[in-house]
Amino acid sequence: MSFSRHPSDARLLEGRIALVTGADSGIGKEVSYELARHGAAVAITHHSDKGVAETMAGEIEEAGGRAVTSLMDVTDEEAVQQAFGKAREILGPVDLLVNNAGIESHHPLMEMSLETWRLVIDVNLTGAFLCTREAARMMRDASLAGTIVNISSVHELIPWESYSHYCASKGGMKLFTQTIAKELAPLGIRILSVAPGAIETPINHAVLEDPEKSAEVLAQIPAGRWGNVGDIAGAVAWLASDQASYVTGATLFVDGGMTLYPGFV
Repeated sequence: MSFSRHPSDARLLEGRIALVTGADSGIGKEVSYELARHGAAVAITHHSDKGVAETMAGEIEEAGGRAVTSLMDVTDEEAVQQAFGKAREILGPVDLLVNNAGIESHHPLMEMSLETWRLVIDVNLTGAFLCTREAARMMRDASLAGTIVNISSVHELIPWESYSHYCASKGGMKLFTQTIAKELAPLGIRILSVAPGAIETPINHAVLEDPEKSAEVLAQIPAGRWGNVGDIAGAVAWLASDQASYVTGATLFVDGGMTLYPGFV
């Protein structure tokens, strides 16, 4: 399906300048498209696939939107500053950040190396800190109200064996979101988290292709289906908009009711 923007009277983010981390695949890719559909200019940052990011930007611009791409390692302070600087130079000061970049890996505690622990914490939590700090500084310096949306996980609440590093990063993101929401509210900057449940993305390909494992996951979802990237992107766009102007410091679980499953409470 070719990219097109929403009708002008249905756009929630006209005039906004967004930066999305990990924007070249999965949830980040669809979030970037959805923000652009709603009228936002989008800085599409990527860590690996430059070609995908450039194709996305081309589609957005061809449809009348504005976009720019940047290579960015969210764990590298200088790289983060450069990506935000490029966005400001080409699009304008960022007033909407989506911290989407994240990784996970299966490692039982006693077999986990310090390197593995640090990598997941650095990408998922420290990366969100570096990008959030840069975005907040830019909004403050430009006297802009703005929104920062962190892509968390149901595992900020649900323990997950052999993923203690991942759960720690998302649990940390929960209190990071709540704390800076209080801190930045006087500046008109809102901080939210969106916590996906089981979503059909490349990272879950192996589970989706295994009927037995996929059925096990499905049994934990009261809504009776896996989520899709559009479910997450729509939630992010709404939270970033003026329709949610009185919402800050909250986590919106987009999980088909997974966090209501009896085994998790």
